[in-house]
Amino acid sequence: MSTVAVIDYGMGNLHSIGKALQHADPETRVLVTSEPSQLLSADRVVFPGVGAIRDCMAALQDLNLIPLLTELSSTKPFLGVCLGMQALLDESEENEGVSCLGLLPGRVVKFADDLKDGTGQNLKIPHMGWNRVHQAGVHPLWEGIPQDSRFYFVHSYYASPTNPNHIAATTDFPTPFASALCKGKLFAVQFHPEKSQAAGLRLLANFLKWNP
Repeated sequence: MSTVAVIDYGMGNLHSIGKALQHADPETRVLVTSEPSQLLSADRVVFPGVGAIRDCMAALQDLNLIPLLTELSSTKPFLGVCLGMQALLDESEENEGVSCLGLLPGRVVKFADDLKDGTGQNLKIPHMGWNRVHQAGVHPLWEGIPQDSRFYFVHSYYASPTNPNHIAATTDFPTPFASALCKGKLFAVQFHPEKSQAAGLRLLANFLKWNP
């Protein structure tokens, strides 16, 4: 039986994403853990996250997970979700500036306070609710997911990667931002697949059979 480990560092919708993974593939064993030996032995790893980046990095530091995350992201299929995506970059503007994992070159920046939609109406921050995700190219995790499918977002900061080749998808708010990133065995999404109904479950199912 294949095993997927959800990293438990005290931040993230662990119950929701665990249930969604189990629903996406009932044959897969889902393990929520911070135990290094279990993370290393799992076939795949999911790095979730909600909340503030400063608390995220502090929790990872306290659990001595930072070197392990570097290893896991390069040796097995690895999925970052929401704050778990933002933490993969070099640094974030949030909390007056926080150094992150540096697994993907780039920064996490805040949406401007004066954003307006095409009709001149103010856009609310955080960016919350359903929005279209435009796939930047072919990738196994997009298999069976129609172009511009809607996924569920909740965030005030977004990833600004240095290398445009790492952008797997964009979303307009109101101009395009990177809503999915990829590099080797690593794939990361700003949206919540566990809250995104059929499209989200399909992405998780694709991840559970992905063998890069």
